[in-house]
Amino acid sequence: MSPPTRPLPSECLTILRVTSGNFLEMFDFFLYGFYATAIASAFFPAGTPYISIMMTFATFGAGFLMRPLGALVLGSYVDRHGPRKGLVMTLAIMASGTVLIAFMPGYGTLGFWAPALVLVGRLLQGFSAGAELGGVSVYLSEIAPPGRKGFYVSWQSASQQVAIMFSAALGYFIHRGLPAAAIQDWGWRLPFFIGSLIIPVIFMIRRSLQDTPAFLSRPQHPTFRQMAASIVRHGPKVGTGVLMMIMTTVSFYLITVYTPTFAKNAFNLDPEQSLTVAFAVGLSNFLWLPLMGALSDRVGREPILILFALLTLLTAYPALSWLAAHPGFGHMLGVELWLSFLYASYNGASIVTLTEMMPPHVRTTGFSLAYSLATAVFGGFTPMVCTWLIEQTGDLAAPGAWMAFGGGCGLLATLMLRRHRMKTLEGSATI
Repeated sequence: MSPPTRPLPSECLTILRVTSGNFLEMFDFFLYGFYATAIASAFFPAGTPYISIMMTFATFGAGFLMRPLGALVLGSYVDRHGPRKGLVMTLAIMASGTVLIAFMPGYGTLGFWAPALVLVGRLLQGFSAGAELGGVSVYLSEIAPPGRKGFYVSWQSASQQVAIMFSAALGYFIHRGLPAAAIQDWGWRLPFFIGSLIIPVIFMIRRSLQDTPAFLSRPQHPTFRQMAASIVRHGPKVGTGVLMMIMTTVSFYLITVYTPTFAKNAFNLDPEQSLTVAFAVGLSNFLWLPLMGALSDRVGREPILILFALLTLLTAYPALSWLAAHPGFGHMLGVELWLSFLYASYNGASIVTLTEMMPPHVRTTGFSLAYSLATAVFGGFTPMVCTWLIEQTGDLAAPGAWMAFGGGCGLLATLMLRRHRMKTLEGSATI
């Protein structure tokens, strides 16, 4: 009899404890993207709306530049001292950034210091997120029963979708209850305040987290210097992981963080419609991620990675081209759900693959570094790149080309993994 696909109640509680920090991270990131125009007005006033929104998205992307540093510093801390201490630390740093942005007075009050301190908040969040996702993914992979790693690890990304749905629903009711002028002036801060109130609850949940048996059973835990040397030795694996995660990060930030701004600015959808699309995307991701993670446990990671990277490469731009030619709420929803299916299916197999690629003693550091580099250079700047592409080309479908590029990177990474595995098998056969 095949093992059950549903975690036991005690396992569900463990998954909740370890993924709770992901909720806060994505809650804040989504809100920043959705309220980008209000944030631009409050903190980044400029000569034109385009420059103002570009400055806002540049600050959003700047936080991702801190992720590789966070991956090395905090990731190595997790590998050496255990996930319990490490994930509580990442949550504390992330929470400080959230509170800073939520309560920061605007440019009209503080002048230059307002955008500067918002940037500090984003840098703190980026530094902590550098190890948060890797620490959570590795933890889930180490507690998963045999043959169920894909399913368990998929809940790392699935937990982020809960934050997207919650923040989209919250934003929807705020827009229903407040006039547009009030939201633009001060109402956009309400979801950030609510996020700040959630922080103590998440701390209470995560403090009860225990280190994994796999971590406790290791005879020794390497020093930072030893981990750095090991990461250098396994540089090709990290590089392949970066290519693989470009597909994941570009597609994720396009269909979640950038979509609300895209819907409002490019297709003139009202905020309620934009939030409805965002909620539907989060729900779609939440459903597909564990399904595809479980499927990868049965059929293998490689077929899913190849199929959905190829579909992304071939269909992302045509789908958005069709949307640009036939704008409207229903068409926007349909295209976004298709892109969600591509992202979630690929991600359901790719995240667990990245945990399996890295050596156990530096698994969190190696995973976090690969993911952070992909996010810092490509994924985190997706809203800014998409805004720039549309401005420069006049093509509303240009973000689809950016997502297609991510699909090409994912396909190349999978083929590189396949070649490496074949060489390993050939080497074993000649011994």
